[in-house]
Amino acid sequence: MAAQVEQAPARRFPQLYLRRYPVGPGMVLIWALGALGLGVAVWRWIVGLGPTTNLSDGRGWGIWISFDMMSGIGLAAGAFTVAAVVYIFNLKQFYPIVRPSILTGFISYILAAFTLLVDLGQPQRIWHLIIYGNIHSPLFEIGWCVMAYTTVLALEFSPVLFGALGWKAPLKLIRAITIPLIIAGITLSTLHQSTLGTMLTILPGRIHPLWYSPLFPLYFYLTAIAAGLAMTVYESYHSSRTYGYPFELKMLSSLTKAIPWVLGVYLAVRVGELFITGKYVYLMQDGAPALMYLIEMIGGVLIPILFFADPKTRNDPNGLVWAAFFTMGGLILNRLNSALIFFKGAFYLPSWSELAVTVGLTCLGIILFDLAVRFLPMFPEPKPEVTKQL
Repeated sequence: MAAQVEQAPARRFPQLYLRRYPVGPGMVLIWALGALGLGVAVWRWIVGLGPTTNLSDGRGWGIWISFDMMSGIGLAAGAFTVAAVVYIFNLKQFYPIVRPSILTGFISYILAAFTLLVDLGQPQRIWHLIIYGNIHSPLFEIGWCVMAYTTVLALEFSPVLFGALGWKAPLKLIRAITIPLIIAGITLSTLHQSTLGTMLTILPGRIHPLWYSPLFPLYFYLTAIAAGLAMTVYESYHSSRTYGYPFELKMLSSLTKAIPWVLGVYLAVRVGELFITGKYVYLMQDGAPALMYLIEMIGGVLIPILFFADPKTRNDPNGLVWAAFFTMGGLILNRLNSALIFFKGAFYLPSWSELAVTVGLTCLGIILFDLAVRFLPMFPEPKPEVTKQL
């Protein structure tokens, strides 16, 4: 049932305001799972990786790297994509979705950094990256780019907070350097999205041939762009169902026109490589890998191409949202297949504590987004009669 939205001024920050959206059992559960995940993370720091994970010398990467970091960073690509569309290509009609896109990217990078702190055997030494950097390692470039891009995202998002607080001087300063910030964000995001793939190119003997490729950097970059745009659809869908904000169908339909082209290039290059290198024989020889490859390529690439290329489907809310889900699922499945499922090493299943941290951090991301919507001007004001309870 529709629920009334109340607005009341915040007591401590006169310029901020609090939207009193209903808090249902779903949000209570999310808070509980978030608290559990944080608690388990602290426990892992106290007792170490051995008692809390199923990682080993034969399996150094688990779900925290393949899902939390690689997939999370890929899904966050909507921040630099939408920012480039609005500020560099000057397509101002997409401005209403810039703030939530940047917020989602900012939250995703914060959670990715937190994941790395949980995954590292000695997290207190992460600062060593700054002064003991190995310039020949992809991880060096990824670490620096993630740190720098997180800072850029914080600066890109800061006008929302400064405007709400009424801080005119820093707001004017940030607005004056908006274009350089956007250019820096695009450059940094391009570098580390592709370098996540570069990191896998050094492991030809560990990754199944159906996924291993020297073109990993290109593949990771293209799929991140497509999934990042799809993520903006999910943001609007979530905000519409949860908070009553309008689902920007016309705007999102126009924005996602680019997805079939991006995924089309990805599909053509990847299938072409499969036949040029002769790796297509694995589709006839290996049962489970071949099946997963076909599921990934059909469900996560071909179906989104067909959905987003069809104007009728793209202009239908249900069709647009389903197409976005398939696209995001394709990126997640690609990262899991490459870096976890068909990554050779000791047998591995994530422990309950690893799953608890993963679920908890996902819930923490939802909580941070919810708090921003409640306290900051992220969207136009919702219509009270369409607000729904979470």
